[in-house]
Amino acid sequence: MIHFIGAGPGAPDLITVRGLRLIERCPVCLYAGSLVPAAVVAAAPKGALVIDTSALTLDEIVAEMRTAHEKGREVARVHSGDLSLYGAIAEQMRRLDALGIPYDLTPGVPAFAAAAAALGIELTLPGVVQTVILTRTAVRASPMPAGEELASLAQSRATLAIHLSIANLAKVVRDLTPVYGADCPAAVVHRASWPDQQILRGTLADIRAQVKRAGMTRTALILVGRALGAAGFAESRLYAPGHSHVFRPRKR
Repeated sequence: MIHFIGAGPGAPDLITVRGLRLIERCPVCLYAGSLVPAAVVAAAPKGALVIDTSALTLDEIVAEMRTAHEKGREVARVHSGDLSLYGAIAEQMRRLDALGIPYDLTPGVPAFAAAAAALGIELTLPGVVQTVILTRTAVRASPMPAGEELASLAQSRATLAIHLSIANLAKVVRDLTPVYGADCPAAVVHRASWPDQQILRGTLADIRAQVKRAGMTRTALILVGRALGAAGFAESRLYAPGHSHVFRPRKR
C-alpha cells in the first residue's frame, strides 16, 4: 500500500495525526525534500528507507514505490501542504493504477490556510467577500487553461490565494489592479509556518517593491482582496441573538 500524505505547510506539528502515524509505521518513506522539512520524516521508524525525491523523475519515484510494493512494504509518500492542491499526485496515482498497486490519501493543512493564520485574518467576511479562489499563474510550469487567466478570475472580486507566482508578481499586479484597485490590500507570506517565515503586507500599489527589497524569489503565497484589510464588516448572523437554527431553536 502506498500512503500519499499531505505534510502541511512546513511546521512539523501541523501534520495531521493520521499522517504522522502512517510515517511512524511505514518502512519506506519518500518525501519531497525541497518543501517537506526533515523533521517530519524523522518520525519514520528506525531502519526505514527514507528517500528525498526532489531530484528524482516521476519514473524513478514510481520505480521505488513498485519495488517496495513487490517486497510487501508500505510506503509513506509525503508531499507538502494538502494533496489536492498542486501536489502532482494525479500522475503518480495514474501510474499506480496501471500497475495495480493500491494507495490511499491523507489530506494536510494547505499553505493558504497557514498563510491566513500567519496574517491573523479570515479570508471570507460578511458583506465583503464570500468566495476564495485558489489559483496560480504560468511561469515555467504548465500553462493556464483558457478562461482561468488571472484577469478573468479578477472579475469575481473574490479573495485570491495565488500560488507558485512570486516570480510573476509584476503580471499579478498588472492584471489585478484595473479591477481590484491599486489600494486593494495584498500580502505575501514566504515559507508559511517555517522558522524563517516572512510576512509582507501592503497594497497592489506597493507589494511588488516590498517583495523586491526582501529578495523573495520562491516558496511564497500571494493573497489579494478586500478581506485582508476590512474593519467595518457586518457581524455574522450565525451567532446573532435573533438567528435560530437546529442547535439554537427560536425561543417562544
